Amino acid sequence: MALSRPERHLVHDIVALDAVSLSRAIRQRTLSCVEVMQAYLSHIERVNPQVNAIVGRPDPELSLARAHERDEQLNRGEYLGWMHGFPHAVKDLAAAAGLPFTMGSPLFEDQVAAEDELFVARMRAAGAIFIGKTNTPEFGFGSQTYNPVWGTTGNAYDPALTAGGSSGGAAVAVALRMVPVADGSDFMGSLRNPAAFNNVFGLRPSAGRIPEPGFLVSPAVVGPMARTTEDLAALLSVMAGADPGAPLSIDEDPAVFTRSLERDFRGTRIAWVGDWNRHLATEPGLLKLCESSFAVFESLGCSVESALPDFAPEKIWETFLTLRWWGIAAAGQDFYRPKKRRARLKPEAVWEIENGLGLSGLDVSAADTARTALYAAVQRLFESYDFVLAPSAQVFPFDKNVHWPAEIDGRAMDTYHRWMETVACWSLTGLPVLSMPVGFGTQGLPMGVQLIGRHQADLAVLQLGHAYEQATHWVHRTPPPSVVGG
Repeated sequence: MALSRPERHLVHDIVALDAVSLSRAIRQRTLSCVEVMQAYLSHIERVNPQVNAIVGRPDPELSLARAHERDEQLNRGEYLGWMHGFPHAVKDLAAAAGLPFTMGSPLFEDQVAAEDELFVARMRAAGAIFIGKTNTPEFGFGSQTYNPVWGTTGNAYDPALTAGGSSGGAAVAVALRMVPVADGSDFMGSLRNPAAFNNVFGLRPSAGRIPEPGFLVSPAVVGPMARTTEDLAALLSVMAGADPGAPLSIDEDPAVFTRSLERDFRGTRIAWVGDWNRHLATEPGLLKLCESSFAVFESLGCSVESALPDFAPEKIWETFLTLRWWGIAAAGQDFYRPKKRRARLKPEAVWEIENGLGLSGLDVSAADTARTALYAAVQRLFESYDFVLAPSAQVFPFDKNVHWPAEIDGRAMDTYHRWMETVACWSLTGLPVLSMPVGFGTQGLPMGVQLIGRHQADLAVLQLGHAYEQATHWVHRTPPPSVVGG
């Protein structure tokens, strides 16, 4: 089946649809899956070379053939689910059968996944057609998407700047309408920082919402990215749900996320943590932009006031580092020990692993105890407040050739990820966090705020995020220059 060249206006009309509307159009047969695939592939060919967000793409003819199969299924009355016929690119930290699985590392540049990870299998079962991978930093280390396998991903609003990371490719692909929705993952803001840098939504779900195997609660989670909260909720409903192979998964029907997000928020109290009483270095103008969201929340009937958990921020960072080092060393020591393989790792990966290998069991136990104490302190904060608000990042997007900011507002960064510290507390507590667009700085660059909810209150976070979205419409008000007018 040859790839035709649909008219430019038709391509724009299709890729401009939000994912919920696109799904409805496919199910109602007002758009065929082949038409949708042709439009997206044409748009990707035009836009992706500027930013390098989608990588490892199979032959377009194969994607079109699979779209034709989806149309044939509809002809037979077989509707697979919400993603039926959706072009989708999986983040290159996750396995998708038949596609490259490099994790951005030269150690795995020729690796092809043999099977799907659980959440990927769920998207495939819901009808998604995988058209490639989204780019990520090597092993996901750092909020700057570059690696020696696929290269660097540019920002949706200025390709010379960073996309953030580690879900940088995913955020850019969503922002530039190259996919209807995207999956990502988040240990240290990887769903939140790139969402902020590209003016889209990124949801870090509650720990266990999207099942992962094992008995240890890692700060790392998988989650959705989208241009609307309704799209975000719909993708979450596909990815979420308990699984027998994941003993710590949340046993709640994910269909709850497909219901209405409308809710009255009059009387809601929100705590603003800001820069933690100047503990966090922030780029000038960033906090003021984030604080401009207060008026929006107040228009919804909420009140916003400054408040912090009763827990030393220095201890949060120490705890975060220890648990991160431990987890990375456990997963990466086999890559590190052979000297020839170690020499091919990025310096930040070597640093993480070496610090982890130097930890004792008592060090890890002490960090776990501190994490529990932090969670208790945050729960006490939630006795007085319904939500917490924080910046999604500490800097605006910067030059994509700079690996990480060495300083912020004159304050030196002592690690390659200290400039992302604003996300650490919420990763440790495992609470649901939504990164929402908050507008643009004086240089025209996007930023976001984190909306943090109570224990397993993912739906409530999405509902308040939806109300905020309806009052602001940042995504649709200010699309990236390369998608304006198609």
